[in-house]
Amino acid sequence: MTGTNQKQLGNTLWSIADQLRGAMDADDFRDYMLSFLFLRYLSDNYEAAAKKELGRDYPEWQELPAPDSKTNGSRILPPLCTWYANNVDDIPEFEKQMRRKVHYVIQPPHLWASIANMARTQSAELLNTLQAGFKYIETESFENTFQDLFSGIDLGSSKLGKTYTDRNAKLCTIIQKIAEGLAEFSTEVDVLGDAYEYLIGQFAAGAGKKAGEFYTPQQISNVLSAIVTLDSQEPKTGTKKQLESVLDMACGSGSLLLNVRHRMKDAGGTIGKIFGQEKNITTYNLARMNMLLHGVKDTEFEIFHGDTLLNDWDMMREQNPAKKPLFDAIVANPPFSLRWEPTDALADDVRFKSHGLAPKSAADFAFLLHGFHYLKDEGVMAIILPHGVLFRGGAEERIRTKLLKDGHIDTVIGLPANLFYSTGIPVCILVLKKCKKPDDVLFINAAEHFEKGKRQNTLKPEHIAKIIETYQHRTEEPRYSRRVEMAEIEKNAFNLNISRYISTAVGEEEIDLAATHAGLLGIDKAIEEATRKHNAFLKELGLPLLP
Repeated sequence: MTGTNQKQLGNTLWSIADQLRGAMDADDFRDYMLSFLFLRYLSDNYEAAAKKELGRDYPEWQELPAPDSKTNGSRILPPLCTWYANNVDDIPEFEKQMRRKVHYVIQPPHLWASIANMARTQSAELLNTLQAGFKYIETESFENTFQDLFSGIDLGSSKLGKTYTDRNAKLCTIIQKIAEGLAEFSTEVDVLGDAYEYLIGQFAAGAGKKAGEFYTPQQISNVLSAIVTLDSQEPKTGTKKQLESVLDMACGSGSLLLNVRHRMKDAGGTIGKIFGQEKNITTYNLARMNMLLHGVKDTEFEIFHGDTLLNDWDMMREQNPAKKPLFDAIVANPPFSLRWEPTDALADDVRFKSHGLAPKSAADFAFLLHGFHYLKDEGVMAIILPHGVLFRGGAEERIRTKLLKDGHIDTVIGLPANLFYSTGIPVCILVLKKCKKPDDVLFINAAEHFEKGKRQNTLKPEHIAKIIETYQHRTEEPRYSRRVEMAEIEKNAFNLNISRYISTAVGEEEIDLAATHAGLLGIDKAIEEATRKHNAFLKELGLPLLP
């Protein structure tokens, strides 16, 4: 499918969402619509695998009369319905094989084709069938990926309607419209994945501050993903090698992780495994769906539901420090200046004890230190943070000072204001390395390079390319970028405020006095000539002359 058609599909689905959500909040309706898109993907993938598994035994599609006289049209019976009806004794072994092949099971009544037909014929059992289908997928599939995957989808919510009948009718309308919209387009995995990502962005735009919980704008994702993959080039050939692992410890819907994967894939490289952690249960489910919808196998990613600051992921705990997980690349867009409650136990936590705890008022450095602790010696970390981390005093100053003295802060990038849906404040990207080579810090002032929008500013491709190229080659440019030695940073008390190192003042334009004088003389002569002509007219009319 072409990029144009992909965009058309995204626009079509968003138009459906905009029409049908009514008074429902965008982020509430988002969960229903994205889950139905995901069910469509699971069904397509499952039926393709079933066709391959059954071979010649895979039946043809069948068209049956409508179930009763009140409904119009016929029903399309998915092939697996026919196979299940004719091969009852073989079902357990078939489902066992499907768990082995695709790691999940969907029974025929729960496939998208069946659900879409129930919606089209306004079946009174649609809601119950959906609930049963979601439950079956969760309980009869691989637990690590599918457990509680649909837990955030409340089909009994009063937001859908006051009574069962009202809710069922609303779901019929939503699913029928989605099915009709999808029918006009190809639904290959990449296409559905792109549509899913597009809708997440559109819902984020309508969610205001809530958007910060689950979405990093694509333009900023592009900058971070480029930074952490540039150093994975082979020095002689310039080709990409494999990143064994990448982590986002506040992954939201997973878009940033997918961006890293996409960049590596485009460059001919691969990622061994993707890791993410997310505290919000609904967003955690979105991330898992997003991975699968983009063709990431459930063996190729691991998303954990938990609190990063408390470090409650067993895999990450220091039960055996010699075997702690380490990552080649770490990207993050954690919640800005989150209030947290650091305890005495956390003060002794291996992640923080060498640097100290971030203040209660802002957990920014707590997220940074968590990620940095799990970074490989040759790895790269890029994290988005508010500008305050560059200059605030107290505990943050102590943490910043130690990171600088130990040579771990590689680059500071200042971004324009109003890039995010969730906040209008300007933000920065900090790039950290455990074993960086240059004994300086690169400052990039990209705050003035953007396209202004009515509601939100954007980084155009040329702005992004300029940031990446400057970072890659550590080039210096007046008013844009500068490499600053540690001695100068120390003189500034380890304050990283970009304006201390890169002047943004516009110099006064030099004035050519001779040319200006000549210009003024010319103006005087023009005035004299115009006055002379004007007085000639006044004299003819018998009017007083101008002086």
